[in-house]
Amino acid sequence: MLLMAQDGALPDTLFGLFFEEINHAGAGGLWAELVSNRGFEAGGPNTPSNIDPWSIIGDESSIIVSTDRSSCFDRNKIALKMEVLCSLDGSNTCPIGGVGIYNPGYWGMNIEQGKTYKVVLHVKSLESFEFFVSLASSDGSSILATTNIVGAASDFSNWRKVEVLLEAKGTDHNGRLQLTRTSKGVMWFDQVSALPTDTYKGHGFRNELTEMLASLKPRFIRFPGGCFVEGEWLRNAFRWKETIGPWEERPGHFGDVWKYWTDDGLGYFEFLQLAEDLGASPVWVFNNGISHNDQVATSTVLPFVQELLDSIEFARGDANSTWGSVRAAMGHPKPFDLKYVALGNEDCGKKNYRGNYLKFYYVLKTAHPDIKIISNCDGSYRQLDHPAHLYDFHVYTSASNMFSMSHKFDGTPRSGPKVFVSEYAVTGKDAGTGSFLAALAEAGFLIGLERNSDVIEMASYAPLFVNANDRRWNPDAIVFDSWRHYGTPSYWMQQFFRESSGATVLNINLKGNSSTSLVASAITWKDGDNNYLRIKIVNFGSNSVSLKISVEGLAPNSVDFTQSKKTVFTSKELMGENSFEEPNKVVPVESLFREAGTDMDVLLAPYSLTSLDLLRQSNTPEIMNIVEDWMYASSV
Repeated sequence: MLLMAQDGALPDTLFGLFFEEINHAGAGGLWAELVSNRGFEAGGPNTPSNIDPWSIIGDESSIIVSTDRSSCFDRNKIALKMEVLCSLDGSNTCPIGGVGIYNPGYWGMNIEQGKTYKVVLHVKSLESFEFFVSLASSDGSSILATTNIVGAASDFSNWRKVEVLLEAKGTDHNGRLQLTRTSKGVMWFDQVSALPTDTYKGHGFRNELTEMLASLKPRFIRFPGGCFVEGEWLRNAFRWKETIGPWEERPGHFGDVWKYWTDDGLGYFEFLQLAEDLGASPVWVFNNGISHNDQVATSTVLPFVQELLDSIEFARGDANSTWGSVRAAMGHPKPFDLKYVALGNEDCGKKNYRGNYLKFYYVLKTAHPDIKIISNCDGSYRQLDHPAHLYDFHVYTSASNMFSMSHKFDGTPRSGPKVFVSEYAVTGKDAGTGSFLAALAEAGFLIGLERNSDVIEMASYAPLFVNANDRRWNPDAIVFDSWRHYGTPSYWMQQFFRESSGATVLNINLKGNSSTSLVASAITWKDGDNNYLRIKIVNFGSNSVSLKISVEGLAPNSVDFTQSKKTVFTSKELMGENSFEEPNKVVPVESLFREAGTDMDVLLAPYSLTSLDLLRQSNTPEIMNIVEDWMYASSV
C-alpha cells in the first residue's frame, strides 16, 4: 500500500485546545474559585430566592436567612440577609461554634493542610458585630482554618469589602466555607469568594488542570464554546461585556444548554489570559445573533456586529481606547494577540446564518483585515457560497468511522479556505467514558490531518474537561473532581502530536500487501540544538505487524541511539479506561530505542499507536523519504 503525504511545513497552529463551559469545566473546574453562587444571584433577580448551594448552620429558632435587593452592585442586586436570634447567654443560647451559613462549593471544596486561601466578602451591618470566617470539614465538625472579623456599625452601615487569608491546619477534600456568629443581630453578605493563593501563574486557574493543558503544548485555544456561546435562547447566550471588569460586578448567567449557573469569573478577559499563559493563539467564538431556538434578523443584526468590534478593541486596542482602557484597568495594558474569530457555532443551514455571517464578515474584514474569519459551513466536499479564511469541521462518530476518516481530506480541494477541525471525538458505545479504542481511532484520524496539512490549519478534541459530578457529555479528555484528576486515553493520545505544529512532515511509503489497518506519518523538528525525527504508526487491526523501516537520505551513524526513544500506546482491553483509582491504567510506555538508525525492524502490537523518536546529529542532511515494508506477524 502506498500512502502519499505532504512534504513540507506543518501549520504552526495545527493542534490546540477547545474549551467549552460544559460539565462544569470552568465553574468548579479550571477556574479555581471555590464558592458556588458567590453573589447569591443564581436564584434569579426576584426575592425571596433560592440560595442553593448555600445552607444554614442552626435551625429556625436560632437563625433566619433571606434574600433582598440591597446589594451595592448595580448588576448584582441580590444580597443575603442573616438574622441571628440566639446569643451566648439568655434563654435562647447559640450552639457551640455559633450559627450562620456555609457553602460547600462545587461538590466539596479541596482544603489542604499548609495551603493558604484568600477569602473576600462584602459585609453590611447597622450594629456592631463579630463573626467568624472559617474553612471547615464537610460536616462542619472540624475547623481547618478560621479568623474573626470585628466591626463597628459606623464602619459597616454601608457595604464594605473584607479580605482575609486563611492557612489550613488540616485537610478535607470535601470541605466548606462557613460564616458564623454567636451573638444576636442582623447583617448582610454579598459577593463571597474563596480562592487558593497558588493558582497557575497567579491568574486564577487551577494549577494541576492547567498544567495538563500546558503539557500538550497547544498552539491555540478555541473558547468559550460551542453551544455555550449560542444558548438555547439568546437571552441566555454568553455576553462578553457581562464577564469583564471586577468579578464582584459581573452578573453571571444561566447556561441553558448545559443547565447550570456560572458566576462568569472565567470570562472573556480570563480566556485571553489563559491563551497567553499557555503560549496559544486565542480563537474567539462569537454569537452571530443565532441561538438554538431564536434568531436575529439580518436587517437588525448590526448591534451584534458592533459588540464583536468592541470585543476586538478590548482584546487588541490601545490602552487609551474605550475598551482597551477597560482591559488595561484589569491589569493587562499590553494588547492580546487575537487573530482568529469564529462567527457562530454549528449554525450553518439556519435561516439567518448566511445573511448574518456576511454582515459580520465584511465589517470585520474592513476594520481588521489581519483577522482570520471562520465559517460554520463545511467546505470539505463542496465550495462555500460565502468568503472565509477557514471553515469549521465537526465530527463525532464511531471508532471504525473515525479511523477510516484518516483519508477524509485526501480529496479535498487544495485551494480556498483552510479546514479547522474544531471538534472531533469518538462517541457512543465505542467511547464509554473515555476508552482506548476511541483514542486509537482518533490517532489514525490525526495522522490523516498531518498528511493533509496543506488544507488543514487547526484541530482540537472536544470536550476538554468533565467534572465527575456533572457528566453532561461523554467522553472527555480530562476528568476531575474537587482534588483529583486524570487524563483519558484520548488525552494521552494527543501527547503524540504535541511536537507536530510547525514541524516538517515527510513522505512515507508503506509497501507490502494492501491493508486498511495501518496509517503512518513522519515529522522532523528541532528542540534547542537537537534535531528529531518522529515516525508514528497506528495499527488498528488485530494482527501484530512486522515493519522494516528505511529512512532515505539519513547518513549512516547519524542517529544517536542512546537518546532515541520508542513509545507504545496500547491496552489489554480495547475498552480500557483510566479512573481516579487507576489514573495510569492506559497510558503510553516509553523505552530506549536501540535499533534506531537508517534501517530498523519494528514489531507493532495489535491495536496500538507506536512512535519512534530518533535524535539526529545536528549536521545530518535533510531526510527525503521513509519506506516501510511490512508483513503480518501474528494475530490475537
